Parts: sequence; structure tokens; C-alpha cells
Amino acid sequence: PPRRRRRRRPRWGGAGAGAGFRAAPSPPPSLLFSCPAYTAVLTVSERGGHCDGCFARKEGLSKCGRCKQAFYCNVECQKEDWPMHKLECSAMCAFGQSWNPSETVRLTARILAKQKAHPERTESEKWLAVKEFESHLDKLDNEKRELIQNDIAALHHFYSKHMEFPDNAALVVLFAQVNCNGFTIEDEELSHLGSAIFPDVALMNHSCCPNVIVTYRGTLAEVRAVKEIEPGEEIFTSYIDLLYPTEDRNDRLRDSYFFNCDCRECITKEKDKEKLEIRKLNDPPSAEAVWDMIKYARNVIEEFRRAKHYKYILYLTLSPICELSLDKMGAVFEDSNVYMLHMMYQAMGVCLYMQDWEGALRYGQKIIRPYSKHYPSYSLNVASMWLKLGRLYMALENRTAGVKALKRAIAIMEVAHGKDHPYISEIKQELEDH
Repeated sequence: PPRRRRRRRPRWGGAGAGAGFRAAPSPPPSLLFSCPAYTAVLTVSERGGHCDGCFARKEGLSKCGRCKQAFYCNVECQKEDWPMHKLECSAMCAFGQSWNPSETVRLTARILAKQKAHPERTESEKWLAVKEFESHLDKLDNEKRELIQNDIAALHHFYSKHMEFPDNAALVVLFAQVNCNGFTIEDEELSHLGSAIFPDVALMNHSCCPNVIVTYRGTLAEVRAVKEIEPGEEIFTSYIDLLYPTEDRNDRLRDSYFFNCDCRECITKEKDKEKLEIRKLNDPPSAEAVWDMIKYARNVIEEFRRAKHYKYILYLTLSPICELSLDKMGAVFEDSNVYMLHMMYQAMGVCLYMQDWEGALRYGQKIIRPYSKHYPSYSLNVASMWLKLGRLYMALENRTAGVKALKRAIAIMEVAHGKDHPYISEIKQELEDH
């Protein structure tokens, strides 16, 4: 059966100094530039499946002989990662099961260690240094400041025996910079692998009509053009999930990055009507009823996000939330409505977690066409959905449909990831094996 997947956990994307990034004359036809991670941290739940040093997915990884919790391809990867892993190795042994700093705290600890070991500009900071990151400190509300103070307390708790810290004010700035400029590294199905800092990539500004896509080759970020870019034209990436209507996108941008987007799509809102499509009924719902359902959808999406923080709730709560909300919203919204698609995607994730492959396939089949319509060309979200569908078809012994879906995923990924990416080689191998 397909590999069991966790659902994607939305996190922050890059939001550099706001200066923007303009294309140089005669860029390469696809790959514009790449940036090695300034520092990166593998998510704890991926340990044993990926190398903590290079993030490569391999079998037969070797454990750290001391903590037994970090895994490496070989001695070279372990040596290269040791300056960062040593911050955690002793703490893991000392705290045991109580060692549980957040990924943001772990990443920030590594930044501090990196800055001490390499005060000079690194290969990742050709155009933008970490210390030049925008923090938006003056825009933080009390809740965000309190969360940062909690992170600072955790940093002291778990790392104080192994490193020295700047004063509290400097740490507040650093955590604010990490929250605005950190990147989530994801695999080919957009499952969360870890977090990293890519300074030069963070220099790019946001647009809901991006002309580049950022993908990852281990801990290397690669930026590829998905549209024609003229010399001197600004390069735009997307910081957020572009599925949602204009108001929702800008709510997210204001909350995480403190600005409103003024791209063409946000000004014209030309896709909003299709994204919020209403079911065609003999007695159409009133505008007030539609608005009430939109507010309900937003609330249930937030409720679902909160519930997913507690694994034991998964079986008991998330599936009923999906079913009830889909029934209620389906009385007003078409299946292609983005709020319906959101809950179908979550329901598909629950099915995958429960290893209900038929159920996951049913949801995926409903999702893929609207996804292809609502997302921009060469969207990683669309590619990952074709990939999930292809693997489900193969597992359920429908090879014809599986081959077709996997080839659709490859067609998008060859543009977004590059034709020589290991993920594409793996998918082509899957086709040969079946």
C-alpha cells in the first residue's frame, strides 16, 4: 500500500527584507538559482527515514551512537552535521522523553550556533544576510509576543547547558525573524520534512501570481521559473497556499507577514467567483445564508487545525468533523468550492492515516479537477495530488489509471523540480516496478 502519510502542516514561508529580487539578463531557461540552507533541522517524526544531515530518504541509515535518535547516510554526513547535532545530542540523553522543543526553537538554536561558528557571510547569504532579515517587530501583537517569550523560555530550558545566548531583546528579534523568514522543507507529496533558513531565497517578495517555484533537493533550495521572466522583471514566489479566495489569502498574509497583496489576482479577484461556487438549486440561498456558510467553513477549518495538534483525537474527532462539515457545506456549496475541497483534502488525509485506500481515492478523485482549475500552472499542490492518486491506483491494482496519474505528476514536477531530481527518478522507478 502507499506510504502512510501525515497531513501537511501549514507553516510560514519566506518573507525577506522586502527589497525584492529582480531577474538578471539572460537567466537559465528554468533553474534561476539555488541556495544551500544556512541551517536546517529535520522534523523529529521523520527520524529513521531521512538523514538528519542531508535529508536524503534512504533505508539502512546509521544511528548516532550516543543519543540513538539521529540517523545518517554515512560517517561524512554525521561529521558534517555534528556541529549542529551536538547542541541536541547530550540534551536528548539527559531529558529522555521530556526532550520536546518545538521545531522553531530547534532551528533558532542552530542559527545562534551557526552565527557563533561562522560570523562571516556564508554561501547562503550572497544577497541577503540573516541579520538583515525583516522582523516586523513593531507589528507584533501581545499574543505573538507571548508566544515568542514561550519559545525563548524553551530555548533556555533545553539548550542553556550547551550554548550562550544574547539578551532577551535580541532573542525576541531573532525569533520574529525566524517566524517571518523560515521555510518548510517538504517532500514530493508535500509532507513536512523539516525547517530551514535560506537567506537568498527569502529575498523574494510574494505574489498570488508567482513566476517562480521553490523546491528542495535535500537541504538545497532551488528556484525555477514557471513563466517567462524578462530581464529586470521582479521575481515573485508565493508565501501561502493559493487555493483560497482573495480575502482569505490576505488575512493569512496580514497575520503572518503583515502586508496586503496587491498583485493582479488580488486586485481583480477574478477567480473568487469560481472558488466560492454555490450549488445550483431551484431555491437559491440568500446572500446572507452564503456568507453565514463561509463563516462556518472558516471556523471549522480552524477547529480542524487545532484538533490535529492532538494525535489521540484523530480517530475519534477528525473524521466526524470532515463528514459533518461536508454535509452541511454541501447544502450550499458546489464540490468545487474551495472550502469543500479543503475538508475533502483533510478527509483524504484521515483515510490515508487509517490506511483506508479506497476512501482516500474517492476523495482524491473529487479534488483533482478543481485543484487543476484553481491553482496556478505547475502547482506543487496539483502535482502532489496526481502523485497520491497514482500511488493509490497502483496499490489498488488499477495500473492503467495509476500510470496516467503518475505521468501527470511527473509532467508538472519536471518543470518545478527539474528533470534530474531524485523524486522524479523514484516515481519513474515506481512505474517500472509496476
